[in-house]
Parts: sequence; structure tokens; C-alpha cells
Amino acid sequence: MAGTIKTTYLVVGGGIGGVTCVETLAILHPEEPLVIVTASSLVKNVSNVSFYAKTIVKFDVHETEASSLKKIHPNLDIVYDSLKHIDTVNKVAITDGGVSINYKVMCLCTGGVPRLISDSEKCNRILGIRDTESVVEFQEKLKNGRKMLVVGNGGIASEIIHATGGIQKVWVVRDDYISATFIDPGAAEFFQNTFKQEPLGKGDNPTVLRRHVFSEEDILVSLNKDLKSAALGPDWYRKLENTRSANGTQELEVIYKVEVATVREVNKEYPLEVVLTNGRTIDCDFVISATGVEPAVNFTSDVIPKKGPDGGLEVNDMQETSVRDVFAAGDVAHAGWPHAPHWFQLRLWTQARQMAGMAAKAMHARVTDTEVLQDFCFELFTHCTTLFGYRVVLLGKYNGQGLGTDYEILLRTTPGMEYIKFVLQNGRLQGAILIGETDLEEMCENLILDQIDLTPFGDDILNPDIDIDDYFD
Repeated sequence: MAGTIKTTYLVVGGGIGGVTCVETLAILHPEEPLVIVTASSLVKNVSNVSFYAKTIVKFDVHETEASSLKKIHPNLDIVYDSLKHIDTVNKVAITDGGVSINYKVMCLCTGGVPRLISDSEKCNRILGIRDTESVVEFQEKLKNGRKMLVVGNGGIASEIIHATGGIQKVWVVRDDYISATFIDPGAAEFFQNTFKQEPLGKGDNPTVLRRHVFSEEDILVSLNKDLKSAALGPDWYRKLENTRSANGTQELEVIYKVEVATVREVNKEYPLEVVLTNGRTIDCDFVISATGVEPAVNFTSDVIPKKGPDGGLEVNDMQETSVRDVFAAGDVAHAGWPHAPHWFQLRLWTQARQMAGMAAKAMHARVTDTEVLQDFCFELFTHCTTLFGYRVVLLGKYNGQGLGTDYEILLRTTPGMEYIKFVLQNGRLQGAILIGETDLEEMCENLILDQIDLTPFGDDILNPDIDIDDYFD
């Protein structure tokens, strides 16, 4: 396979970023030729998009045939290949199969590659998990599994633990509470309690937790020592370690503050022997490595684009790299522009979609010689997902990121139903975690963006007997 293609727009990658870029260009400039380079005939596409507020978007991700993209873009050409080299001087991209693509502007959406544990190359029983599709595939492979070890503490690892059943699970996390990528210790305990109890009915009384002011001495805080469900003492996370199923076999064990030292195949009852950094040995059938991703910069270029500290291609607020007319979006990109006060980068499908949409607008502006402003979505970090069967919405500096120790937390929790956390500084809302059907998303978005002084409301902001939303209509 070889040849030369001439195009106005070139998009590399068939993930959420690449497909979003194609879809946006199809709206902005459908009469111009566009080429997408994808290594797979299946690409990711977004469906069931719903807005909880201006910047809070929930959507589903599916795999579809790349050829279906031609329905939305009449001048689309699909190249089933991988990018090998970019000649930025002559504006030519060369694929592994020898196809030369002359472009005016291009967007790199090559995504990320799983950051696997060290022994994965020599052991096919270590599986790298990157997305929900590979989780489904992995579950198929595990139909005959008896015991698995899961490494990682983000959304993927959490969902694996939640979604799999009928198999013994050992969850190895390097933090001192579960799902640390997204949530705080209190929310982790909320989820842990749901492992062991049925959700409460609507008639049950919520537990209102009072305000806690952080000081430098605080590592984990007990917000109300009289309420066992909310106590965040230093040993609270051990409650799950000996959870047993009804038939007496241990179904889930969580091992905290350790990592995997070595994995080796053995000829024993279980084929794998995993040694942890605390010296403990775990025997299992499979190891699931869900320890995040690294930017997939797996091509060469005559001019090497500047990289960020995380290895991603550094981009400005228009998603353009240090090489003119070469844009990047999604996991491969490092957000190198000065961030808005309540936004930061986290490699999520949500942000891949936002960055790719922005890149498409900037590419169109470059070709048509017009101006474009950065999208409003970069004013506020938002992420909507599902953890352990609950809707989870993260807003702004939801874990006090970058606020030092000078901030306050307000909490309200109804065990089995909802967990609401507000992060305040100088009386103004800086971030929030909303778990369950709280209906507070839009109010929180407005309070963070408008920086309204909430001091007059005191602790009543989360009082379930007061509809605080009425004050801000």
C-alpha cells in the first residue's frame, strides 16, 4: 500500500479525539477534503450526549466502523494505517504503509498507551486495561478464572472491581484509599459501605456533616466522630480487607500502600505468583494492569515538537504544538497554556473530546484566516462518570488541588444514596464532588464560575431542609 493523497485537513487517530475532530470539521468545513489515519477499522464515537449544565456533559462511548464517518463528512478519505513520520517543512505525513499525505493543517490524536507493570512483556497473563471495551473483552477471557489481581486506583480499576463477579479479587493500590484518582477518602468510604449494604429508601434520614477547616497537621480527618459512617480515622480503610461473601470465601481483598514488585509464572495451583513491595506473595490466574497511560508519541518528525513534563506534545490554548500547523488533542497532548483558575488537565475521554473540538475550530480558523476564541469548557474542570453504580460529577478543584491548606470542606452524605462535598476558600466555592442523583450540578457550576460569597449561608448550604438552589435561580 503506497501512494500520495492531497488534503486540507489531516487527523491522525481513531479514538474519541480523532473522531470528535472529524465530526467538528464536518460541521465547520464539509466542502474541504479531510483524511483520517486510523490503525483500526473500528473507531470510537460518542452517543447519548446529555448536558447537566453548561460545561457538564455526560455521554456514552461506542465502537463503530470507521467507514460510517463518511456519512457525516462527504469529502472524507480513510487511511487504515499508522503514522510513521512527519515532514513539517514540506507538510507531508508518511504512514507505515508508505502512503504520503500532503496536508495544510493536521491534528495528532494518537492517544495514550497503557502504562503496564514491568513484567508484562514476558508474561501474557498480565492484561493492560485502557477502556471499557477492553474490560468487556477481558471479562470474556475470565469466564473460567478463579482469582485475579487488579493493579491501579483510577476509574478503570474501580469499574473492574465493581463490574466483575464470581471470581476472587485482590485489589492492589498504592494509596491509602480506593479510587484516589477521582475521589477523596470520605467518598471512598461511602463506596466501601455500598459494597456491604443495600441502598437506603427515600424515607431514610440523611447524615449532615458539619464544616471542617483544614490545617497542615491534617492528613485524614474525622468530620464527625459520633457518626461511624463518616469517621475518617487512620484505620478506616481496613474495614474492607476481610469482607467475605455469603458462602464463606473471600471475594474481595484490598491491599493498600503497596505496589507490584515482580510477577512470575509458576507450575502450581495458580499459574501466577505476584510478589508485592511489602513482601507478601499473591497467587492468581491473571493480573490486570490498570495503572494509567502514557502519551503515544510513536512517530518521528523532522522538527521535534516541544514536549511537556509528562511526555505529551505541548499545546497552546488553540491546541497547536510548537510546530506551526501541527495541532494535538487528547491523551497525546500536554495542556501548556496558562490554565483558568478552576481547570486542570486530567487524561479523560471528557477532555479528549473538548480538546479535539477546540483543535478543529482552530484548524478551520487557520485555513479560513479567521479568529477563534478558546472554548468556554476550559473555564471549569468537569467530569461526569459512573463509579460502583453511582453517578459521579467532579467540578473544579474537587480535591482542593492547588489550594494548599487554606480551604474548608462541607459534606453531606446519605449512606447508600448520595455523597456531596463542597470545597470552599474565602467563602467561595472552588470545587465539588457530587455522587448520586443530587441535582446540584448546575448550581455548583454557577457558584464556582461566578465566585459568589457564600459566607452568609454558613453551614446551611448543604442543609437538606433548605433548598439552597432557590437562592441562585
